Amino acid sequence: MYRILIAEDEKVLRGVLESFFSKNGFETDVTDNGIDACTYADKTRYDLVILDIMMPGKDGKEVCRHIRSRYDVPIIFLTALGEESDIISGYEIGADEYVTKPFSTNVLLMKVNALIKRYHGLLVRDGLMIVEDITIDPARHMVKVSGVPVTLAPKEYDLLMFFIDHKDLVLTRDQILDKVWGTDFDGYDRTVDTHIKKLRKALGKAGNHIETVIKTGYVWK
Repeated sequence: MYRILIAEDEKVLRGVLESFFSKNGFETDVTDNGIDACTYADKTRYDLVILDIMMPGKDGKEVCRHIRSRYDVPIIFLTALGEESDIISGYEIGADEYVTKPFSTNVLLMKVNALIKRYHGLLVRDGLMIVEDITIDPARHMVKVSGVPVTLAPKEYDLLMFFIDHKDLVLTRDQILDKVWGTDFDGYDRTVDTHIKKLRKALGKAGNHIETVIKTGYVWK
C-alpha cells in the first residue's frame, strides 16, 4: 500500500482528498500547514506528496524545497494559482505535476498512480508492468524474465509484487511477514528467507535486485 502526504489548508477539500485516496487504497497523512508538512516528511518516507502552495507557516514552495533537499519523491502542487508564471515557477522549484483548482479527483488519481509507478521504475504498457528485464501480467499473475516465462508459487509472486511496490526501502522480515503472509501467520520469520531464496532462484540474474541487509531484512534495488 502506498503512503502519501496531503498538505492542504482548506478544511473541506482536505477532508475530500483524505477520504478519496483512502477509499482508493492509499495510506494518508494530512495537515493544514507547511511546518507540519515538513515534520511529517522528515519522519516518514512517502511515496508521493500533494502540496497546496498558499499555506500558513511555510508555503508549499518552501515545503517542496525542504523535501527535495532530503530525498527524492514525486511532488504534486495542487493550487488555485494558475498563472503561467506560477506554473513555471512550480516546475522550476521541483514539482513533478502542477494541478490547478478546480480539478477532477479521478484525473488527479491517474496522475498520482502514474507518478508513483514512474518513480518506482515501472513502465505500464497494455496492462503489463515492466521493471527492466522483468515483465509482469497482474491480471494473470504471469511473470517473464527477458521474455522467458517464470513459474512462481503464489507467495513468491506476492513477494515479488511487494518488493516492487517498495523499491529502495529496507524491509524487515516482520514487515514482510505482516504484509505478505498476514498478521494471523503463526510461523517463523525465517520463512521469509526460504521464500526469497526460491524467488531469487526463479528470477535468475534478475534475482540480484533483491539485496540482503544484514541483521535487518531485504531491499529491492
